[in-house]
Amino acid sequence: MFVMMESARLEALHLFSDPATGLRAIVAIHDTRLGPALGGCRYLPYADEPSAIEDAIRLARGMSYKAALAGLELGGGKAVIMRPPHVANRAALFEAFGRMVESLAGRYVTAVDSGTSSVDMDCVARHTRHVTSTSAAGDPSGHTALGVLAGIRASAWARLGSDDLEGLRIAIQGLGNVGFALAEQLSAAGAELFVSDLDPGRVRLAEEQFGAHGVACAALLETPCEILAPCGLGGVLDENSVRRLHCAAVAGAANNQLASPEAGDQLEARGILYAPDYVINAGGLIHAALMHKNAGLAAITAHLSRIGQRLTEIYAHAQADKRSPARIADALAERLLYRV
Repeated sequence: MFVMMESARLEALHLFSDPATGLRAIVAIHDTRLGPALGGCRYLPYADEPSAIEDAIRLARGMSYKAALAGLELGGGKAVIMRPPHVANRAALFEAFGRMVESLAGRYVTAVDSGTSSVDMDCVARHTRHVTSTSAAGDPSGHTALGVLAGIRASAWARLGSDDLEGLRIAIQGLGNVGFALAEQLSAAGAELFVSDLDPGRVRLAEEQFGAHGVACAALLETPCEILAPCGLGGVLDENSVRRLHCAAVAGAANNQLASPEAGDQLEARGILYAPDYVINAGGLIHAALMHKNAGLAAITAHLSRIGQRLTEIYAHAQADKRSPARIADALAERLLYRV
C-alpha cells in the first residue's frame, strides 16, 4: 500500500469503519500544498478493498491536477464508500461518514460523486461543515456540462478551425446528469447528436427532446463524428478502442478516460485531439469550491470560461512540443504543484 501511495505522491490514506451503520469508507488525500483537499464521495459496490483503495488514490491525484489547472486554491482528495448489499439506514450511514470527515479537521472537503446525491451530503452536513454539493449549494452537473461545452468549443476551434457547433456531429457516451445536461446545451447550439446509455429510457428521452440518434453502447465509439464526448465511467480509451475511433477530437466529461498514458500517445499518433479530462470537466469542482466559499453564480460562470482558455494553452504547447495534450497537462499541473 505504501508503494502505491509513494508512486501517486499521496499524502495520506484514511480508512474508516462504523459497524453500526455498515460504513466502510476510504479517504485519499493526494496533496494539500495549494489548499485543503476537495473531492467527491463515491458510493459504489466495489469488488474488494484493493479496488476501492486504488480508485480513491487514482481519483484523488486527478483532483489535485484538476484544481491546480483550474486555478483554485485547493488540493485533491477523494472518498469512496464501499456500498454494502443491504443498507438498513442510508441516512445514518452518511451521518457516520460526516463524523469521519469532521475528524480530519478540514484537510478534506467532500462532495457528491458517482452513487451519491445532495440529500446524502445534507446528512453529512449534520456533522461537519467540510462538505459542499448539499441541497442548499445545488447540483454541480449543469456547471460541469457548461465547462465541457466551453472545452468542446476550444477543441473544435483547435482541430476544425471554428468553434461554431451548428451541424457538428457529436457522439455522447453516457446520459447521466452531466451527459444529459451537455446534450441539452449542444442541441441548443445546433449540434447533431448521437447518444448511448445503459438506460434505454435516457436514450429515448434524448431522442424525443433533442432529436438525437440513439446508438447501441457497443457501437458508439465507432460512430463517425467530429467530436466524441465520453460522459460515463472511465477507462474507455485503451489500445483497442482508440483504433476504432472515427472522430477528430475527444472531449467529454468522464473522469480517467485514458486507460493508460500510452492511450493518449496513440490518439496523438492518429491525429485525434484529446481534451485532458481533468481540465475539461473541472466545472463541477469550480462550482463546488466557489459555492463552499459562498461565491455567487457570476463568479462561477466567469471561472468556467477559463476552461476553454486553459485547453487552448495546452493544445498550443502540445503542437509545439509534438506531445499529447495529456502529457502536457500532467507536466503543467506538476509544475504548479511541485514547482518542477
